[in-house]
Amino acid sequence: MADTTPVRKNHSFDEGAVERVLSARIPGFPQDPGQPFTVRQYRWGQSNPTFHLQKGDKEYVLRKRPPGTLLKGAHQVAREYRVQKALFEVGFPVPKPLMFVDDHSIVGTDFYVMECVQGRIFRDVNLLEVKPAERCALYLAMMAMIARLHSIDWRALGLQGFGKEHSYSKRQVLTWTAQYKAAASADIPAMEKLSEWLINNLPDNDQEAVIVHGDLRIENFVFHPTEARVIAVLDWELSTIGNPIADLAYACMPFYWPSGTPFPGCSNDIAIQDVDGVPSCGELISTYSHCRGLHLPLPNWTFFLALSYFKIASILQGVYTRALLGNASAEDAHKYGGSIRPLAETGLQLCHRKLESSKAKFPWRRGMFQQSVLGESVLQQLREFSKQHVYPAEQEVAEYYAANVQSILRWQKPPIIEALKHKAKAAGLWNLFLPAVSGLTQLDYAFIAEETGRCFFAPDVFNCQAPDTGNMEVLHLYGIEEQKKRWLEPLLNGEIHSCFCMTEPDVASSDATNVECTIHRDGESYVIVGKKWWASGAGNPNCKIAVVMGRTENKHLPRHKQHSMILVPMDTPGVKVIRPLTVFGYDDAVHGGHFEIHFDNVRVPVSNILLGEGRGFEIAQGRLGPGRIHHCMRTIGTAERALELLCQRAAQRKTFGKKLYEHVLTSVVTE
Repeated sequence: MADTTPVRKNHSFDEGAVERVLSARIPGFPQDPGQPFTVRQYRWGQSNPTFHLQKGDKEYVLRKRPPGTLLKGAHQVAREYRVQKALFEVGFPVPKPLMFVDDHSIVGTDFYVMECVQGRIFRDVNLLEVKPAERCALYLAMMAMIARLHSIDWRALGLQGFGKEHSYSKRQVLTWTAQYKAAASADIPAMEKLSEWLINNLPDNDQEAVIVHGDLRIENFVFHPTEARVIAVLDWELSTIGNPIADLAYACMPFYWPSGTPFPGCSNDIAIQDVDGVPSCGELISTYSHCRGLHLPLPNWTFFLALSYFKIASILQGVYTRALLGNASAEDAHKYGGSIRPLAETGLQLCHRKLESSKAKFPWRRGMFQQSVLGESVLQQLREFSKQHVYPAEQEVAEYYAANVQSILRWQKPPIIEALKHKAKAAGLWNLFLPAVSGLTQLDYAFIAEETGRCFFAPDVFNCQAPDTGNMEVLHLYGIEEQKKRWLEPLLNGEIHSCFCMTEPDVASSDATNVECTIHRDGESYVIVGKKWWASGAGNPNCKIAVVMGRTENKHLPRHKQHSMILVPMDTPGVKVIRPLTVFGYDDAVHGGHFEIHFDNVRVPVSNILLGEGRGFEIAQGRLGPGRIHHCMRTIGTAERALELLCQRAAQRKTFGKKLYEHVLTSVVTE
């Protein structure tokens, strides 16, 4: 089990007694005496010892108080269990609490057991193990979850008496001052000065009372295994009823952390401000405020930030003292002895700097969605190209389609678009959607897609049009060399076009497991039989290849392993392009239309299969991921252009002696 060690000697207990209690009190606990019951101690955590329990396929987590003499009021696992149980019952993501035991004869202290949540825990605040875009998403998800916690009505949860509603800040200062003094192992003047400053600068309006977690660091959030989504919040030992800004300030401490001082759980000394993708402190506060409907500036930011440093210094003093006594929960507790003084000094510096949110003096480094230098350069070049060549061609393109509305020529690109494609290619504004070719990130390209969306034919000019982009991505990611040479290269060169065939007329294709078109192997060929529609781009006379999704059914496999994708040249016998479909009367001829296509015993070589049988949904997900972003960003560009045109019209059009924007519409309601 990752992040665990054998149970340390000073934390050991009667594992057989624990197994007997679980067996008696937890429904579904494996009863087979032949299955081993294993206990391992989590490596991390500086407070209550935590253990991973497993029997058979069932996994649990046990939390207990540390052994030995403890500070008064600390390590109350009964409080953890109470708040966790209340939150779980209203759907807030915490591990499901299963039982609380106050019988000290079993493990030496009271303890509770909860379900083990399977997900990702990041011990390093810099999240270096994920890509920059995911770092941003993970931090924003954490902020949204903090805002969700602070929006819960704790009274409705039955948490009356869990904490006092008033004077939270004063109680915190007094509590952590007492905790520090009880654990102090050396004289640190900065701690005394910081405590004095805090008690003399208590907030005047400290009235808001919510559930506060008390230790909101990213390592106490469990994220989904593959998504930037919080699935559990851990370690509720310090939770109470208090001021939410205290929680927020504590979560923002890494942005002010003194250099050379180890951050709890962090394995490197890289400053968080220097890590690509991590949002700035200001961005996180803005996200939190938006989720809660708050207005900036946040009140008493300096006080709560200074309180956070006093609190963490007091906590680490206690951790270090427990290490000296030999009953610390974590193996590395001894290393925090040198952290207390610089943390206290940082708190004092923040007090003197008067770092208020109203002055916007956060460690602001960059925008939340910042392009690379290359991305910014290409976007600017594309804007200039569009201004000089694309927008002036709109009238000519519109006239071409208007003149050929009843002609087969409407499915063919107008000559002006073909000419612009050559210019764009010569300018290097070509295949910008594909990172392996353009060197751009998906974030870079999102801005470019937004810009091309401002003109309905602009994506074609830069060879960034759907469905070709998605099909080229499929061939690039999943195609073999033979497939790439025959189809990807001419698509990248803009010599041919393609279509994508997944949706069907006879089934609910919104759940693509319903797809009925069959792909059946017959010797060295596959035979495709079925109907498809909404095949975008199929009307283009230069559409030469279709990517077709169909069923290669194997009933012994899961539903999402029963479909495959295969390449079908459009001139293969049995491929019948039936008719174009319309949306609100429009056939989208400029985009090659949306066609119904029948595959009547179409036979293609075995080598045309993509990635292998049963891999269709895997390919589809890889194709649709970036494709959805591209499509949405183009749509945003379209909406922005429409709004600009409306504003221009309102400023130019005159009626009844006034410009349109000068008219004020009033309504009188009479009873």
